[in-house]
Amino acid sequence: MRNTATAQAVIGAHFGDEGKGRVIDHYAAAAGTDGLVVRFNGGAQAGHTVVAPDGRRHVFSHVGSGAFAGAATFLSRFFVAHPILFLKEWDALLTQGVRPVVQIDPRSPVTTPYDMMINQLVEEARGADRHGSCGVGFGETLERHLTPAYALTVADLTDRAALVARLDAIRRDHAPVRLQQLGIGAAYDRCRTLFLSDAILEHFVEDTERFCAKVQVIDWPDAARGRALLFEGAQGLLLDQQRGFFPHVTRSHTGLRNVLTLAAELALDRLEVTYVSRSYLTRHGAGPLPHAVPERPYAGIVDDTNIPNAYQGALRFAWLDLDLCGRAIAADRADAIAWPGITLDTRLAITCLDQVGDDAATYVRQGVQQRGTLDALVAAAAEAVEANQVLLGFGAGRADLRTAPHWCRKHHLWA
Repeated sequence: MRNTATAQAVIGAHFGDEGKGRVIDHYAAAAGTDGLVVRFNGGAQAGHTVVAPDGRRHVFSHVGSGAFAGAATFLSRFFVAHPILFLKEWDALLTQGVRPVVQIDPRSPVTTPYDMMINQLVEEARGADRHGSCGVGFGETLERHLTPAYALTVADLTDRAALVARLDAIRRDHAPVRLQQLGIGAAYDRCRTLFLSDAILEHFVEDTERFCAKVQVIDWPDAARGRALLFEGAQGLLLDQQRGFFPHVTRSHTGLRNVLTLAAELALDRLEVTYVSRSYLTRHGAGPLPHAVPERPYAGIVDDTNIPNAYQGALRFAWLDLDLCGRAIAADRADAIAWPGITLDTRLAITCLDQVGDDAATYVRQGVQQRGTLDALVAAAAEAVEANQVLLGFGAGRADLRTAPHWCRKHHLWA
């Protein structure tokens, strides 16, 4: 029997940092306490900035971006849990008066301190050839998870003795072999004291106990029952492990694939998908950036989230390439062919429009760099991605998002 409820998904159209958090916050405000934000990919490397109507600001990584609006969070089996960073985020939200409701699938993989160490050691060793990793151990967690003897899930955290034994095997057996595979085997000997520190292991075990006390472990169908579902993506389509610019990609499916899998398990028959883009392109980390510019393309650009760091460097900028955007979204929508029972309603959100002068919008369409009004930019973008509805962002908060209600594909932006 088909489930006729409509769920919403928010997906980054580019390299991440498009403004997905504020779009989820916008939808969560409409859903109220019935809302359940579902993290369907990625992990703690996400950084989704939300500014509440009262001025509170938080960069969400584990907790769904609808928390300020009262929505709960479900971390699916496709999400990599990071107890150390989860606890930091939990404490930060408490200081802002938010006690988040977080549920998690027992099958979710768990990041350990040893995954972080390996990740950071290899990224540093790459030097100028860095892949753009955030250094939090996400990819290394998934690599370790492929070997059953070293896999660690949320379900494994409840048996302290078994957990200690598994962590000991990871640090003594997995870590040196993995570093050898990566061509930096000598790094293990150099950092042996850290890898074999009992204090680090014990502290992490304590962190997992605190983590388990703050989340509810629950199966996906039970968590979803009776909720307004908001699927929140991390990173963007151009970082997808199969469709991005390899090797400068993330180790997950950043588009619809995981969403469709989860939706099919609930027999959902309709999905509203909002692809999010800034009014210009950004990339935080190494890798190709088509139509890059040496400086911020618009004088009004402000970004307090993507600060320079040792692993990703500084945020880079480019003109908005609508051809690239259209191809990425078309390829992502094609995944729905494997789920013929689910109908997609494609939408587009364009953020940071307030940072562009009305007559100074520059973008690439049909291989040609063009310059025009904001209306021209929005119309060209909606046409390029075949959007049925357009959401326009003119600021950092949910009140700054507005719908262009009468958009149609025949070049009429709004009546």
